[in-house]
Amino acid sequence: MIPFRNTWPYDIIRNDVFVQECPFCRSPHVLLPLKPDDIKSMYGGARKITLIFPCCHGSLRLIDADQDYLLANRPIRGK
Repeated sequence: MIPFRNTWPYDIIRNDVFVQECPFCRSPHVLLPLKPDDIKSMYGGARKITLIFPCCHGSLRLIDADQDYLLANRPIRGK
């Protein structure tokens, strides 16, 4: 079972990937340095990506994704 605390929702608008809020600094509407094809290449854990948030330079190791959530190798959400 995938731990929900290791996930973060994202949105694709046109050809850009956004999160509603940075999990580290809480900045709103953060444009991620990813493309939709990068996300699709992670489906099923096929590829791992280190994501550095442009707002605060917090980093995550993304290990999987689906159409709604990014999955990190460590908890992102609080309890």
